[in-house]
Amino acid sequence: MSTGLELIGFFLGVGSWLLTGASLANDHWKTSSVAGSVIISSRSYQNLWRSCAEDSTGVSNCKDFESLLSLPGYIQGCRALMIIALLMGLISIIISVLGLKCTKIGSTTAEVKGKIALTGGILFILSGVCTLTAVSWYASRIVQEFYNPVYGMAKFELGAGLYMGWGAAALAILGGAMLCCSCKTGTSAVPKGLSTNINITQRIASPLFTTIKRHVLTLVDL
Repeated sequence: MSTGLELIGFFLGVGSWLLTGASLANDHWKTSSVAGSVIISSRSYQNLWRSCAEDSTGVSNCKDFESLLSLPGYIQGCRALMIIALLMGLISIIISVLGLKCTKIGSTTAEVKGKIALTGGILFILSGVCTLTAVSWYASRIVQEFYNPVYGMAKFELGAGLYMGWGAAALAILGGAMLCCSCKTGTSAVPKGLSTNINITQRIASPLFTTIKRHVLTLVDL
């Protein structure tokens, strides 16, 4: 059962890494709001890298953000968190492959493979936390600007890229937790050699204790 749980956690982690990359590349992190508009001739949408505008005919024009230093701090922070999440997820995949019970690499013991799988699971969880922090931070700014009555610029709503990021974070955390739960870093059973010695001792001591008990009962009767 632990092997199956381990494989499920690994594949969830791989899926979360792919979905994180798709979320980062998605253009629709925020889309222009149409609340209160009667006629919509164009709409705009943005992600962490560029801003796009689409007219009524479906033609889109995109422009990359030119200066990194001129960007708001939350966009720079979200970029860094998403890139860290991708790198950490890739490292997690490599480490988890080495720690799976179904892989054979050299003479690695089950205890060592368990520790490797545990490390991969922890890294998956950290990757999910980075993704979750980035998309939640970005979404909170959109919500603040939308409900701010003195905000004079165009207002936006949550885009599909954010929902993909939340899904990726959930998969990464769930997959990492499964890897951590399935790993076996040690054994609580008695070692085989020690168990044999205990059995031999019991076989020798049992007749001796029986003899001593018989003599004590005889003395008590006297």
